[in-house]
Amino acid sequence: MATHKTPLRVLAAGLVLALSSTAALAASPSAFTAKYQVLQGGQAIGQATLTLKPEGGNWVYTNDVQSTGGLAAALGASSTETSKFRIANGAPETQAYDSRVNAFKTKTRHVTVDANHQVTVDEGKGPSTYAGVAGMVDRNLTPLAIGWALRDGKQSISLPVAVKRNVENQQFKVAGKDNVQVPAGSFQAERVERTDNNKAFSAWYVPQKYPVPVKLAQSDGGDLTLQLISFQGGK
Repeated sequence: MATHKTPLRVLAAGLVLALSSTAALAASPSAFTAKYQVLQGGQAIGQATLTLKPEGGNWVYTNDVQSTGGLAAALGASSTETSKFRIANGAPETQAYDSRVNAFKTKTRHVTVDANHQVTVDEGKGPSTYAGVAGMVDRNLTPLAIGWALRDGKQSISLPVAVKRNVENQQFKVAGKDNVQVPAGSFQAERVERTDNNKAFSAWYVPQKYPVPVKLAQSDGGDLTLQLISFQGGK
């Protein structure tokens, strides 16, 4: 049973595991919908849909994952993560984050950040709080932030990320350029790797074309690969 939980937890994190950036934005965000194929060991096991939409002068970024293969699909496993954020000093800053994972049992997490950057986390057993910092993002928002940072020419990337009990300062760098073939096409992409831990992780971005990766590979915790199927901009 545990062998099925590990990839599902990674799916629940979507594209967010270990991704981070400084993300100084040179331009306003644009709404979009991006779809990904999720593979484990080369076999398709799910589909992820990322959306960015404006809401009340701020923005909402959603990652919805549906399982399409294996035991997870038979159980109807799915997850949804939603980040509400504002643009502060030219960069994204989380205001609220919600996660719901349906697999074997339902798990939820609700996070809010107040005007003083105080973080409140509630997983259904009562809230806990800790001190955050300005410019902080949540784990779901980080892949979008890294894309904006790369678009603005960043090569070394750092970001405070609000996790369960504290703020984690994550570090990334552009490690090279590769030719990448995914369902959406063939791309010359920038390969980004995390440098503050030893987890095997790579993400490939085409930052002047897409704000999110065209491919992500995570060997730690399930040997998962996400490949871009389609990207559609919208108002």
